[in-house]
Order: sequence, then C-alpha cells, then structure tokens
Amino acid sequence: MIRQLTVLGSTGSIGQSTLDVVRRHPQKYRVFALSAARSVEQMLQDIVEFSPVYAVMAESQAAAELLGRLPSGCATEVLTGADALAMIASHEAVDQVMAAIVGAAGLLPTLAAAESGKRVLLANKESLVMAGPLFMQAVRQGGAELLPIDSEHNAIFQSLPQHYDGDFARCGISRILLTASGGPFRGRRLAQLQDVTPAQAVAHPNWSMGQKISVDSATLMNKGLELIEACFLFNCQPDQIQVVVHPQSVIHSMVQYTDGSVIAQLGQPDMRTPIAYGMAWPERIDSGVRELDLFTIATLSFERPDSSTFPCLALAGEAFRAGGTMPAVLNAANEIAVEAFLREQIPFTGIPSVIARVMKKHEVQPVTALAQILAADAWARQAAEALIQQPSDGSSENLG
Repeated sequence: MIRQLTVLGSTGSIGQSTLDVVRRHPQKYRVFALSAARSVEQMLQDIVEFSPVYAVMAESQAAAELLGRLPSGCATEVLTGADALAMIASHEAVDQVMAAIVGAAGLLPTLAAAESGKRVLLANKESLVMAGPLFMQAVRQGGAELLPIDSEHNAIFQSLPQHYDGDFARCGISRILLTASGGPFRGRRLAQLQDVTPAQAVAHPNWSMGQKISVDSATLMNKGLELIEACFLFNCQPDQIQVVVHPQSVIHSMVQYTDGSVIAQLGQPDMRTPIAYGMAWPERIDSGVRELDLFTIATLSFERPDSSTFPCLALAGEAFRAGGTMPAVLNAANEIAVEAFLREQIPFTGIPSVIARVMKKHEVQPVTALAQILAADAWARQAAEALIQQPSDGSSENLG
C-alpha cells in the first residue's frame, strides 16, 4: 500500500530530508501536499519532482510567484493561508503528516492532523511546548498515531519498553537521559558569550539545521523545549529527566531502568534516521544514512550542562512546572528574542534575559481552550518586542 504524505515545512532541512526518504522508496510513499513559507525556488523544484496535489505557501506573495512559475501542464494546485495548511494536514486522502514547520506557526496545522487521526511525525516541538495537554488530548480523541521525530525523542521512543503505558514505576524505568551536543559554545564562560555573532551561533558542530533551531541549540533552549516535549510525550516530570551533554552526538538519548540497565539508541547525526523510523514504524527501511563506525568514533564523552552560563534550560523547566499558559509564553518570548539576536538588535546573552523578564511579567492562567494559548503567545510576543525596543536603561546592551 502506498502511503500518502503531507510535508509541512517541506523546504526546510527536515522537510528536505523527508523528501529524500520518499525519493528512496517510491513504491511505499507518495507526496500528497507540500508547504513552505516563502522558498519559491525550492518548492518549484520539489513540485516538478514529486507532483503533489497541493502546494501551500504561507505568504500570499510567494504563492502568487510560485503560481506564475509553474511549468505548463502542471496539475499541482497552489494555495495560501492558515486554512489551506489545516486542510492539507487533515485531508481524508492523507495517511501521514510530517510536522516540520518551525515555531508557533506549526501549531494549528499539526493540531488539525492530530484531530483528524493521522500518523503525526512530530518535528515541530512547539506544538507540545505551547499546548501540550490540549495536543495530547487531540491525539487521543482523534485516534492519531504520534511518532516523535526529534532525534532525542525518537531515541527515547526506541529505548522504552515496546508497550510503554506512561507509567515509569510499572515499566521499571528510573529516568530518561536526554542528550545534548552542547552547541558551538560548549565550555565557554558567560563573559566569553557577550560578543558572539549570529554567524558563530548558527555554526553547529554536528547537525545541519535552520538558523532558529541552531541558535536554540547554542543557548540550550532547544534542549529546554525538548525537556518540555519529553514530559508530555512520555508522561513524566522534569526531575525524571537528566540532560547529559554528549559532544559527539552519537548517542541520541537513553532510558535508565531500575535494574541498572541503560538502553540507548546510537547513530549518525543525520535526521533521515528518525524520519525513516517514524514513516515506516514498526518496520525499518533504508534511510540513506551511512552505518555507524564505532572504531572511527573511538571515544564517547559526557558532561553536565552548565546552567549558570546557559540559563535557558532552567527557564524551560520553570515554565513546565508553572504550567498553564507559561510554556507558550516561554516559547513566544524565545522566538522574538532569537529573531532580535539574528538581526543584531540584542546580544546573544540578551536572549535568556528577554525570556526571563517576559516570564516574570506573566500571570499564569490554566488552559482549557486553544484561544488562551494563542492569546498568551500574542501577549508574550508584544512584551518581548517592548523589552527589545525599550530596555530599562534605553540600550539593548542592558539585555545582555
């Protein structure tokens, strides 16, 4: 049976890796729909190769340009807007949805996929960070299959008992060991981070990723978001998860058991491995990733995270424990702060400063509806922008 696939965020690194897996298995998968924000050139190439039924551009101007450049006779329908994204994620013809839109923009279409009972290949961690309880409820009520694609959560999924039911004690689990590469600034002290540039921050030593997630890796916020995601995915608390800095990025995460065993998933730092695993589960298929040569690697090392130099990890744990609207506020403030850093409006050390100040201003509300999440997200973005534009002493340096 050929499975119909929608790829949300198809022109990004995860989307392109997904299409590479599809390319290797044309007898198993067909691309039903693709989406992107504004990358017309890449979208055009992918339409020519994969002939999707729909192509959705988040920006109307990009959609118009794409439509004007389609080759003669192309049957792909070009759409734009949030409703179109939700439609291609929930369409009755779709079996699987790769949720790879970066940031809060991915929440609504990913939620639509869950509500309509798809196999959701979750690479958009913000869906769980912002709206974890509501999202997991949608998965249960919609009868969806939720397969984590982040390499760490995919590794945890593979290392858990086959029929894990969300109960650590009953399954003999002691804790989850969530690995982190440490990013490009591992080992530096706070004073050494004052003048780092966006180019330095996006230069990840192991992974090829987009700018936003690369900066998150450099601040350790990516690991903070993954901590929250793991709590929702695996029904646990932050104190049941130990973050382990593992610079080689060979062990993607581990599960420690009460009998003293530690089960780990190892592999190359290539996202095609977890993508192929999620697409084919419970089977395994060729992902195009070369085999791991342990003799070449030779050494694996581990460190504790430096929470004083990289406070974003602690901020994420604080946000999860506060609950309600606070994780959405954390995520929104981080997105705005990262954008400001990439535009060189604030220093690298200003990112956690903005997040902490916005969180301090926020009055946590319990969440019963999606509208509350969206309102908290909007509030946090405005609060973060205000801090960046008008810091307390009138200069962005104060945010560092």
